[in-house]
Amino acid sequence: MPFINTKFSGEMTEQQMDNLKAAYGSAMPVLGKSEQWLMVGFEQNVPLYFKGERSPKIAFVEVNLYGSAPDSAYSKLTGIICKALGDTLGVPSNCVYVKYSPTENWGWNGSNF
Repeated sequence: MPFINTKFSGEMTEQQMDNLKAAYGSAMPVLGKSEQWLMVGFEQNVPLYFKGERSPKIAFVEVNLYGSAPDSAYSKLTGIICKALGDTLGVPSNCVYVKYSPTENWGWNGSNF
């Protein structure tokens, strides 16, 4: 049950969001998860500052998941996310932060797993 939320300093088209969603979905096996339970969110035109400067090409990505994965899986997913953001939005990988939040407490459909 991953949820991936992307905050981007610029605008995104529907096609760009669809492309990122597809890239994130195809990467779920890296975490031992499936796209079937993946939820994706996008926030655009977020005022983001990095190294004291505001830039039109900055992204902050939060990956929340039920359970956890090995550190090597997180590292691999970070590479996939950075590549997808670079290919789709032109965000340099050195302007991307990715935060991982594994949890054992996850609710769905009126109860918790």
